[in-house]
Amino acid sequence: MPRVIHFDIAVDQPERAIQFYSEVFGWEIQKWEGPMDYWLVHTGDGPGIDGGLGMRTNPTQATTNTIGVPSVDEYMDKIEKSGGKIVMLKTPIPGVGWFASCQDTEGNIFGIIEEDASAR
Repeated sequence: MPRVIHFDIAVDQPERAIQFYSEVFGWEIQKWEGPMDYWLVHTGDGPGIDGGLGMRTNPTQATTNTIGVPSVDEYMDKIEKSGGKIVMLKTPIPGVGWFASCQDTEGNIFGIIEEDASAR
């Protein structure tokens, strides 16, 4: 069963956000060595998920949960057939996998990701 495996917090000032989340929750935040400015967030051991901080791309962008799926193509089809929308088509995250951004029937944005280290 697909589960939420990652959260993404949209930020305007990464340094300010890193300081906030580190001080308040003790999260460990490190710059990702991928092709874009992104910071990986480790929230601790035990139950829960890790996530990341990325630059806000529009004023209404908020926190996005990403659900791990076996096939982005298959789930994009399921989402549309169930009344949802595809907001951003399948795109590679190099060395990580395939990602698409979607919207549910209530207007909530979420991501789906298919792990594939060969994605380019």
